[in-house]
Amino acid sequence: MTMRKVVSVVGAGNVGEHVASLIAVKGLADVRLFDIPRRDGDKVFEPVKGKALDMKQMLSAMDIDTRIDGFTVSPEGDGYEPIARSDIVVITAGFPRRPGMSREDLLEANIKILGTIISKVRQYAPDSILLVVTNPVDIMTYTAVKLSGFPASRVIGMAGVLDSARFKTFIAQELRVSPRDIHAYVIGGHGDEMVPLISMSNVGGIPLKDLIPRDKLQEIIHRTRFGGGEIVDLMGTSAYYAPAAAVTDMVEALVTNSRRILPCSVYLDGEAGEYYGVKGFCVGVPVKLGASGVEDIIKVPMIEEERSMWERSVESVKKSVDMAEVMLGEKSPSA
Repeated sequence: MTMRKVVSVVGAGNVGEHVASLIAVKGLADVRLFDIPRRDGDKVFEPVKGKALDMKQMLSAMDIDTRIDGFTVSPEGDGYEPIARSDIVVITAGFPRRPGMSREDLLEANIKILGTIISKVRQYAPDSILLVVTNPVDIMTYTAVKLSGFPASRVIGMAGVLDSARFKTFIAQELRVSPRDIHAYVIGGHGDEMVPLISMSNVGGIPLKDLIPRDKLQEIIHRTRFGGGEIVDLMGTSAYYAPAAAVTDMVEALVTNSRRILPCSVYLDGEAGEYYGVKGFCVGVPVKLGASGVEDIIKVPMIEEERSMWERSVESVKKSVDMAEVMLGEKSPSA
């Protein structure tokens, strides 16, 4: 009898709980959900256990036999023993950027959280694959590579799958076609400098540039780049349905060994790093995902305009990497 895979999700906020729910409903793996308690005066709530129990009852109502359990952990790292033998650990825990919080403040706070989580993953699930969702995701993925000591092929950031989904959504709306017939990649840093690959994008095999006028295409690109902010403006909080679906897409590729080509934030060095002009940090490129993690990094051709956008995106990520290296003690502040 084949044992079902185990996916642990650290962080049961909006994204984490939806990741857990989608994985469970699709029957991809048993799920273990981890989060800290919430205090209200003298009362201590354990929402992660309540959410897991609610999902168990949902699965029973749907006649689905996936197992899901919730575990309360402390900010200091107590309570992570059940993460043992996880095949995949999805990290969504972290602070969102708040008013008055600088980029450096956000980095420092989330690096500290990530450090606690990864120390426990190293202790209890040293053979797992890490999927990083915490923002800023390219920098957090790089941090996870450094703190875990795992092979870079087992540390993967979620960014391009979400950005590409947003791009496809807006193309589908413009052309009134199914997203299934749209093939489009967004690579680069997960931020305002992301790079939609227009030269490679097509709808039913027809080049995208032949279907949408350049000015309209530029509007779609702009909306894609600021797609997260548009949702924040509408809801007052960041997106979670689409990010959760993007993570689930990655999990499915890993647990089914489907070897799908998906754009992910990964550590670039060596031959692939030389091709992309990146040496020793993480940024989004198409990769082949299989049971062991990243099986191959795909070298996509870029036209001159795209290469120029790519270089700007890489430079933007590199500036944040330099800040993270100082915080990790890998570079002096004056370096």
